[in-house]
Amino acid sequence: MPAPTLASLYQRAMGPAFGRLAPALARFHSLSGRHRLRGKVVVEAPAGAMGRLLAWALGAPLHPVQGDIVFELDATPGAEVWTRCFPARTMRSTLRESGGRVVEHLGAARLGFVLDEQQGRLVMRLQDLHFLGIPCPAWLRPRVVAEETGRGDTLHFHVQATVPWVGRVVHYRGHLVVPATEGLPP
Repeated sequence: MPAPTLASLYQRAMGPAFGRLAPALARFHSLSGRHRLRGKVVVEAPAGAMGRLLAWALGAPLHPVQGDIVFELDATPGAEVWTRCFPARTMRSTLRESGGRVVEHLGAARLGFVLDEQQGRLVMRLQDLHFLGIPCPAWLRPRVVAEETGRGDTLHFHVQATVPWVGRVVHYRGHLVVPATEGLPP
């Protein structure tokens, strides 16, 4: 008898709302194993010296650039490793599900997100942040935009983080082409 298929990290974190995501998003967030996706990206530079320092600590892009992006995914039932190969920098993070949230370890930061479905889009809302292991107070917490939309076989992403009194630390947007059925559970 075959082993039961485990729900993906995003399926577990979102519950029934996962089924309302646009098809390209649902396919992407159901992938298991190793995958390499390609697309295009536009990156804006961090604002000022402090923004660059924080971006560096996160492994985020430091310079404005546009061009090709390669996204490497290694998805297991327990965690996903995301490697974003921007034209001028590679940013890697590890994501896990914990108590209905997605927790992302990104450089010196640990970010806790609640995932929402809004008219087929995926919206990630930052709930807590630890930087260098220290909890970030709510008044200093970055304002984060992390959204995905799907059209056809394309996942469109928009990620931006601004910190009070610092300004923009991260801002990139673009798309990835999602495989139609490759790697999906039976």
